Amino acid sequence: MDSSGRCGATGVLFVRDVVTMPIGSAAHRHPRHAIVIASGGLDSTVLAYWLAARGAELTLLSVDYGQRHRVELEHATDIARLLNCPQEIIDLSALGRLLAGSALTDAEMSVPDGYYTDKSMRATVVPNRNAIMLDIAVAMAVARKADVVAFGAHAGDHAIYPDCRPEFVERFTRSVRTANEGLLVDEFEIVAPFLTQSKTDIVRLGAALGVPFERTWSCYRGEAEHCGTCGTCTERKEAFEQSGISDPTRYRAV
Repeated sequence: MDSSGRCGATGVLFVRDVVTMPIGSAAHRHPRHAIVIASGGLDSTVLAYWLAARGAELTLLSVDYGQRHRVELEHATDIARLLNCPQEIIDLSALGRLLAGSALTDAEMSVPDGYYTDKSMRATVVPNRNAIMLDIAVAMAVARKADVVAFGAHAGDHAIYPDCRPEFVERFTRSVRTANEGLLVDEFEIVAPFLTQSKTDIVRLGAALGVPFERTWSCYRGEAEHCGTCGTCTERKEAFEQSGISDPTRYRAV
């Protein structure tokens, strides 16, 4: 991003345009303090940069739930450092033992290759994962008087992840308001600004914001470099290709 505020990667969007872009329910106001579920992945990192551009104070919440790709947590820490904001890493690693049957937490299962629309991708579902993380984030928001809890679910997740759909966000928010009646600050919201956006849209937004894509992690296999063939790698590669933005990711398989 150059000194004029224009993103050098695309030469199209000004930062002031990106900040006011009507994305999701958070677009009507600028949050004061946001607790962001930050995995170290592309979506949550773009979300954090977008909120920072809107002037929000950030706290990144990252969770070790026993995932095989816990290398992502190192990337989340890196992003927190770049954004100069605090990060909390919650150790729920024992949870992975209780969630056998998911390729992300069960060493006996293989991570499938392919597209997110493939039935095989259902093997990557971790039961109730977002609800667990969001519950922790909401509790933090109550304790720290934050007015927003944010997570980076997007339209491409809807096919296989029930807790990434608009219905989930709506009903979970209702539950949170009931469970924390009288404790939430005024205008408290749970926001998922990318719910109707594609991964390609998110890459374009991230480029406009100057997001360091090379510092983010997507691969479910969690090895030394992105495998290039699992569902998240496939989706990541396609998003860069379709957006026309150079992909800085190193893939083992091209």
